[in-house]
Amino acid sequence: MTGINNIERVYFIGIGGIGMSALARYFLSLGKRVSGYDKTRTALTEALEDAGINIHYEDNVALAPKDVDVVVYTPAIPADHTELTYYRENDYTVVKRSDVLQWITEASFNVCVGGTHGKTTITTMTAHILRDTGYGCNAFLGGIAANYQTNFWSSERNVCVVEADEYDRSFLKLVPDIAVVTAMDPDHLDIYGTPQAVEDAFVQFAGRVKAGGCLISKYGLSRHNDLKAAHHYTYSFDNPKADVYATNIDVINGSYHFDINGKDWKMKGVVLHMGGLHNIENSLAAITVAKYLNIDDEKIKRAIENFKGVKRRFEYILKNDAHIIIDDYAHHPEELKALISGVRSLFVDKKCTVIFQPHLYSRTNDLAKEFSQSLDMADEVILLPIYPARELPMPGVESELILDNMQLPQKQVLTKDVMLDWVKMHKPELLVMCGAGDIDTLLQPVKQILEK
Repeated sequence: MTGINNIERVYFIGIGGIGMSALARYFLSLGKRVSGYDKTRTALTEALEDAGINIHYEDNVALAPKDVDVVVYTPAIPADHTELTYYRENDYTVVKRSDVLQWITEASFNVCVGGTHGKTTITTMTAHILRDTGYGCNAFLGGIAANYQTNFWSSERNVCVVEADEYDRSFLKLVPDIAVVTAMDPDHLDIYGTPQAVEDAFVQFAGRVKAGGCLISKYGLSRHNDLKAAHHYTYSFDNPKADVYATNIDVINGSYHFDINGKDWKMKGVVLHMGGLHNIENSLAAITVAKYLNIDDEKIKRAIENFKGVKRRFEYILKNDAHIIIDDYAHHPEELKALISGVRSLFVDKKCTVIFQPHLYSRTNDLAKEFSQSLDMADEVILLPIYPARELPMPGVESELILDNMQLPQKQVLTKDVMLDWVKMHKPELLVMCGAGDIDTLLQPVKQILEK
């Protein structure tokens, strides 16, 4: 494990990020001294502080520790960040999060889950199955597992389940024994430039599977013939041409009941309490990993049945006879399509209102037409202004770019405050709130309005 045993003091710049906080917890679990900086205090940073990690919220070299062995930063940090510049100019060991994951995975058995969407749910499901069945794993998740209220846990077993992030080509540093590829749709074109380059990176990722290892990919991917491994299985929601697919799907009291047909195995009576038909498909990928590891069928089924989902992935914020609020991290057109389809499959007779906050000017500009088509599947849509994250505004790129492409008659762009007033006035019965920005900070205000 490159250097990790020699590291005693680690400093994280951007410690509040979902991937960074998992690594911070990892070093803490090893008994290392961990500290960090982030721009804003959040529930995640408060949880880290509660765990004993010292965090400050001002980009100030005077507050940054000088006695550290390694400085880890997230690519979301601007290049001119004062503390980052200080560490670089003073010859500290400064690495990206992906470098640390490379050190960790070079010395363990790894399940690495990649894809432009679905990866957080599949990673969390897989890690949950391995934990719940007693198989054991270290988990590095891109979301908070609702069963455990954390995005990291450790195990004595030297097995890691890692969410493989394609942003900044980070996942090309991982060393998988088992790799999962869920999708390779155009995304992060600010990094990759073209859809072809995105696909090329996923082919490279699949090619990093160790000799004799296993690749599990969604059936029908455009570059299927380029995805190669000693053992290669495909999965699909219901396509019998795939190696693994679901049959006899039924909805009972808001839960999915289904059977699975594998290449040379069958599993009957699987129950999934997580909403969204796409999550049946996600469960098939996780179950295929567990089957490859020879975990007992009954243990797998029990783990899937008690899986509570992932925070901000088809998460019920309010569910009573009068109102339903579903929160989801969906920030790509394909994710929105899957989300709205899933909502409609469960609530066929309710009017579906979607509040969507576009994430990044570049993504909105690149995929405005596709966003419009996905949002047209709802009955009514409210768009919030674009959440910029790491980007500066782009001339002519606003939420109206999506709005103007939509065919749906009931659509509008509202500021956050006006949107809350709209909810007070209209009290929607079925409300889906989605996006990767800060729309989650509006969930409790909206919930309070509808609970009244």
